[in-house]
Amino acid sequence: MPLLSDHPPRRSAPPRRGPSKISVAALAAALVAALLVLLPSTAATAAPTLLSQGKPATASSVEGAGTPASAAVDGDNGTRWSSQFADPQWIQVDLGANAQMSQVVLRWETAAAKAYRVELSTDGANWSTAYSTANGTGGVQTHDITGTARYVRVYGTQRTTGYGYSLWEFQVYGTTGTGPALPGGGDLGPNVIVFDPSTPNIQAKLDQVFAQQESAQFGSGRYQFLFKPGTYNGLNAQIGFYTSISGLGLNPDDTTINGDVTVDAGWFNGNATQNFWRSAENLALNPVNGTDRWAVSQAAPFRRMHVKGGLNLAPSGYGWASGGYIADSKIDGQVGNYSQQQWYTRDSSIGGWSNGVWNQVFSGTQGAPAQSFPEPRYTTLDTTPVSREKPFLYLDGAEYKVFVPAKRVNARGTSWGNGTPQGTSIPLSQFYVVKPGTSAATMNQALAQGLHLLFTPGVYHVDQTIQVNRADTVVLGLGLATIVPDNGVTAMKVADVDGVKLAGFLIDAGTVNSPSLLEVGPAGATTDHANNPTTVQDVFIRVGGAGAGKATAGMVINSRSTIVDHTWIWRADHGDGVGWETNRSDYGFRVNGDDVLATGLFVEHFNKYDVEWNGERGRTIFFQNEKSYDAPNQAAVQNGSVRGFAAYKVADSVNTHEGWGLGSYCYYNVDPTIVQDHGFEVPVKPGVKFHDLLVVSLGGNGQYAHVVNNTGAATSGTSTTPSTVVSFP
Repeated sequence: MPLLSDHPPRRSAPPRRGPSKISVAALAAALVAALLVLLPSTAATAAPTLLSQGKPATASSVEGAGTPASAAVDGDNGTRWSSQFADPQWIQVDLGANAQMSQVVLRWETAAAKAYRVELSTDGANWSTAYSTANGTGGVQTHDITGTARYVRVYGTQRTTGYGYSLWEFQVYGTTGTGPALPGGGDLGPNVIVFDPSTPNIQAKLDQVFAQQESAQFGSGRYQFLFKPGTYNGLNAQIGFYTSISGLGLNPDDTTINGDVTVDAGWFNGNATQNFWRSAENLALNPVNGTDRWAVSQAAPFRRMHVKGGLNLAPSGYGWASGGYIADSKIDGQVGNYSQQQWYTRDSSIGGWSNGVWNQVFSGTQGAPAQSFPEPRYTTLDTTPVSREKPFLYLDGAEYKVFVPAKRVNARGTSWGNGTPQGTSIPLSQFYVVKPGTSAATMNQALAQGLHLLFTPGVYHVDQTIQVNRADTVVLGLGLATIVPDNGVTAMKVADVDGVKLAGFLIDAGTVNSPSLLEVGPAGATTDHANNPTTVQDVFIRVGGAGAGKATAGMVINSRSTIVDHTWIWRADHGDGVGWETNRSDYGFRVNGDDVLATGLFVEHFNKYDVEWNGERGRTIFFQNEKSYDAPNQAAVQNGSVRGFAAYKVADSVNTHEGWGLGSYCYYNVDPTIVQDHGFEVPVKPGVKFHDLLVVSLGGNGQYAHVVNNTGAATSGTSTTPSTVVSFP
């Protein structure tokens, strides 16, 4: 194994770009003609279109400033409209244009209506009754109605309690002039390749895709392998760029491969530092020689896996590697870390762990090494404060569903190790299956209908923002589906609602500067989502590399209690469209919301702050960073009187913040004389605490004067020896 001093700068050489072993056209034809196994067709049931969410609402009265009429049409089951304590009272919504009505759903709080009417109007003055009752029972009431209306009103004449009328949600469904409702479900397209144990020539199919994807670091190919429950013998699934492999059982042990799922670095001469953008999930492996190899770097999650043996995280020859992430997995044997510079393992079970280069972090992992930073470089938390595993596609008999695991508090070990996992299942018929060529307008129409989104493998250009406005919406990508915003729009925005799940896709900046690429919650969001947080998992951000791209900020988190679980937010340091101004992006990860938790945060190369944290009570478990390689000189990164923008900046106004296992590296290869005053810049307050920090100069190309603020020794020389701080302040 190489010594620490033997580690030269990572990713300093451009990727090898050779001719593909087979043509893309030939592979596509072969896949269609000989390899493709399609999912069974799922019943395509049209969902009604939700018309009322976010539309203007008014009421006869409100109980107080905290219960306005708008709260009943915001898609948040934790906010409500309530009236004064008198009869009659009403609430109405303006749909903006006439629509054909089909249904009204009323989610009453305890203070409900016993007698009320649902009324319709085209002008807001003349009303007709679409439904009435004198025996309302409260709770969730669904009323099928007919008629044409722009305005819909609930008119209450008798209350069930002495309080006012109180509605969590007032939802109006119908059809506008935009066309028929979109269907849910259906097949998953040509780049989702499904196997069962009787499928012939599985190995040949795996090898053919790998031949295309092995070195296609910035190519357009996207593939998802799905293995139905059962046992598969003698396979070695080599996983290249933009390729995901998953089992279709509810538990990993439902799908067993007697063989390997392998990532190595032969394509790059044994250097694994560019093995990005791939994944393995929900499988059990019996490795042929007892140890599986998963030699990856950023954006290559290993989730919900059961390795009945050991796991080697280094490439053949123990060359350089810069990973990585394991979650919700069980490795019966030992994990050989070897040359991995950093790694984060969450809520898993391992038989042991060997070695560590700079920063090895564990939370909620049974069998993890004891806390020992700085030597050995292990940061170990007994539990993970809050976690919820990533949604995944599975087979329930012959029906495809998406399983959404339940939230866990103070989690330790896997979510599936003690029998049936906890969570909910959503039929594929409730998802709009997004295929290449689908417009953003169609995606938004599907979301407005109440459908979830399932992105099949492909590259999607969007000319308007994808608007996720409904609580508990799932947006799930297969095969590293990639979204590219055109015309400077933000690719996706999430409303300030409960329980949205974003998972498994890449957002790639477009050529026109976007203010942000992903925004969770609007600016100024204040609703507390602690009981049902939004999660962002294996959602990756890229600026440049596949071509010139620009964004002021990568990922912006405004909603409270959001969990960001494994992301790589990357301003490219190699590939196409790379240069200090060519792929300009000042901020990688900006947090404005309170109570946000980041587990497995990788952010690299931004022109200013890589992480800028403005919200209160934020927490980060594991952080990996490289400062921008390409800063032309010291002046370009001067931050007032401070030399260099910190990798991780906590705003001076913040009173409470905590981080564990955070590292920042510099490699200023354009001007090696650049000095960073520190990697971390934080307010000195009792509630702001950091544990196990380090900074590293890669080969002496630039140096750090301190680790955090003015604390910690300077780096020096070319030995890549870290400077560490165990506790701050």
